[in-house]
Amino acid sequence: MKVLNLLCARDHRFEGWFASEDDFQSQTERGLLVCPMCGEAGVSRLPSAPRLNVFRQRDSATAVDVAPPDKSALDLHQATAQSQVIQAMRQLMAKTEDVGERFPEEARRIHYGEAAERGIRGRATPEEAASLADEGIAVMAVPLSDVFKGETH
Repeated sequence: MKVLNLLCARDHRFEGWFASEDDFQSQTERGLLVCPMCGEAGVSRLPSAPRLNVFRQRDSATAVDVAPPDKSALDLHQATAQSQVIQAMRQLMAKTEDVGERFPEEARRIHYGEAAERGIRGRATPEEAASLADEGIAVMAVPLSDVFKGETH
């Protein structure tokens, strides 16, 4: 199993797991690799250092393991944050119903007890969202990549 550091054209960093180098090349050539954050198909491989165990003798009884990290602290923080965003988006998709363009109408129906209370998502113009807020209906704009609307890999 190969774990590769990848980068999309929009500078999102993420990991990809592949059976082999050939598997990575095959998926790249067939256009199967997309960024899980934004859906960008322009994905490239980042250089990564393998974990190396280098031993140095201090004395005859003690060895020291020197292993360079394969990510900087910033890269690790960014990868962790992106992973958490992806997980939250997947949960949002799984726990809400897509009502599309009917979002303002359906939000009102739920608010006024005309429809069953449930989590919904859809599209509303800024004016429609402001009108809902004026009526006391809480809405939140969440930019959602097309990647989350279909199958994710």
